[in-house]
Amino acid sequence: MKSIHLIIINLFFSFLLQASQTYVITPEFNLSNVIEKTSEGAILILKPGIYKVNNIKISKRITIIGEGYPTIEGNNKDEVFTITANNVIIKGLVIKNAGVSFLQENAAIRLEQVSGCRIEGNILNNNFFGIYISKSFNCVIKNNKIEAFNQNETNSGNGIHLWYSKAITIDSNEIIGHRDGIYFEFVKNSLVKNNISKKNLRYGLHFMFSDSCTYEKNIFENNGAGVAVMYTRYVTMRENQFINNWGAASFGVLLKDLSDCLIEKNSFRKNTNGLYIEGCNRITVNQNDFIENGWAVKLMANSMDNFFFDNNFIANSFDVMTNSRNNFNQFKGNYWDKYTGYDLNKDGFGDIAYRPVNMFSVLVEKHQASMILLHSLFIEILNIAESILPSLTPINLLDNKPRIKKIQYDQTFKHY
Repeated sequence: MKSIHLIIINLFFSFLLQASQTYVITPEFNLSNVIEKTSEGAILILKPGIYKVNNIKISKRITIIGEGYPTIEGNNKDEVFTITANNVIIKGLVIKNAGVSFLQENAAIRLEQVSGCRIEGNILNNNFFGIYISKSFNCVIKNNKIEAFNQNETNSGNGIHLWYSKAITIDSNEIIGHRDGIYFEFVKNSLVKNNISKKNLRYGLHFMFSDSCTYEKNIFENNGAGVAVMYTRYVTMRENQFINNWGAASFGVLLKDLSDCLIEKNSFRKNTNGLYIEGCNRITVNQNDFIENGWAVKLMANSMDNFFFDNNFIANSFDVMTNSRNNFNQFKGNYWDKYTGYDLNKDGFGDIAYRPVNMFSVLVEKHQASMILLHSLFIEILNIAESILPSLTPINLLDNKPRIKKIQYDQTFKHY
């Protein structure tokens, strides 16, 4: 009797779908069938409850809005939503249980070759991948909470994953517990802002071959290895926070093979390595705070024509480390809390240059066990001697205009 009742309801509902553009759905209905039968441009209002689904495929422009956060529960084997139509909106849903697969990148929501889609205000729990965007453009991912609970990288996908896309806006999302919080590969002209990416197993942000993108006002905190930026040009990273990324191979930000990028007004705080730069050229590092890191900056020998100015270096174990006796980069107008020089003409800049690479940092890089001597008097004496007659550190790696006082970036300050 119950099955006959449901058949009658579905038949009646099929008639309504042909006559209405907005209608209300309850958990009694088969959501996949509803979406298949609805007309282009329709709006579905989902009432609270649990909707058990297999892979839902959306191939027409529709809007799905949850009322009171209804739960869309996948089958732990497949994807939950696969969207192949432009201008689809999904808002206000709890979406869970996209299945782990070693052959397919199953996601709670996949956007495949679309434009104009908007994924907003959803809660994504316990999915392999959270939101996967492929070959798409001009889409918005906003105000979603995306959380997974896996213990290893093998069984975990990325929170927000973009591949071969452009003009995507990732705004005000919170991503927790995935492999990478946000992953970009072959992405162009996209914006990542106001997101929180924390406690992810590998990287809070990981992007490669993704030119002309902007990352601003995000928080990347307590991720396995921090943030990795590779093989990219024309990137702007502004007003982000890179916090508490600790571990033998961890860093606030790793830059590898980048060129013509801007790193500005960020905070690097309490990371093993604040900023690690390898094979990079023409990177401007300006008005950043490097505070309480192990190494504030690691600058590899194959990086050239990079410019560090107006940064604060405060309470770091080591300010700068390099593996080269030569220097092809410029440091100027930075504040160094370890600077002990003087300013006789009162112009705000030290009258003698500052050497940010000390002998002990070179020694620790080659023999890590020597770290136990960090605060010994003997090491202090060696550092002073090295600063006068350099033998292991780069002779020409100097800040000739070190600032006497910490820079306040929210105020007008004197440039050199």
